[in-house]
Amino acid sequence: MAIKRVMVIGAGQMGAGIAQVAAQAGFEVLLHDANETALDKGMQRIEKLLIRAVQKTRITDEEKTSTLNNLKRAEKLEDARTCDLVIEAIVENMDVKTKLFRELDEIALAHTILATNTSSLPITEIAAVTKRPEQVIGMHFMNPVPVMKLVEVIRGIQTNDETYEKIAQMADKLGKTAVEVADFPGFAANRILMPMINEAIYAVYEGVASPEDIDTVMKLGMNHPMGPLELADFIGLDTCLYIMEVLYDGFADSKYRPCPLLRKYVKAGWLGKKSGRGFYVYN
Repeated sequence: MAIKRVMVIGAGQMGAGIAQVAAQAGFEVLLHDANETALDKGMQRIEKLLIRAVQKTRITDEEKTSTLNNLKRAEKLEDARTCDLVIEAIVENMDVKTKLFRELDEIALAHTILATNTSSLPITEIAAVTKRPEQVIGMHFMNPVPVMKLVEVIRGIQTNDETYEKIAQMADKLGKTAVEVADFPGFAANRILMPMINEAIYAVYEGVASPEDIDTVMKLGMNHPMGPLELADFIGLDTCLYIMEVLYDGFADSKYRPCPLLRKYVKAGWLGKKSGRGFYVYN
């Protein structure tokens, strides 16, 4: 059965972005969040981004209206019963995700694909709590979703070819490039990115250079659009730490050991841009 109706669970920055691009691509989209305030903010964020896109002539006013018409609030998780695909974009915690997937497995129709936007957690383990592991898959979007073109599509050990093909085709309809990735800790993107960020933090920790100079080296010397420490602040230092811990636990290799300075900043509440302070101070 073709994917026509999609539910996105989690109305934060990632979930709202996924809902927006799906609605823009013509899918019927339901956006759900257990927190009603978060759902309100997510819907408002999408509308603001669309208005800004019209102002910058990236889309027409008609396209904005069409996108908003495709997007609906879902007050209840049970609304997943009407969908062909459910994409989870909630907190990066295995216990929370598996609890949700057990519930979705009971609610969703037999043909429904259950996808997770996890950035590092094993798809196979999430799929194992359902009675449809062959229809569980990873769809790791990049942040910000409306701008970034990549989607990592991650098969669990039981994910079947039909599920993969449907998700790869959907990614194409969303204007994204799908890259198939095996189910290893951190997948491909974060297995490469996070150790680089962690090493940049070590360079600060050991006094090699200041955060500003390290970022300048990577921007001017390696042509990166954003330095690793600025990027870490943007991602959230708590998220960076969590992914490094997943890598460290998953591979049991010391090269993935989180830098003590990263742990210290997170304990201090210096989480980056969202908290107002990380390696840089934000107003």
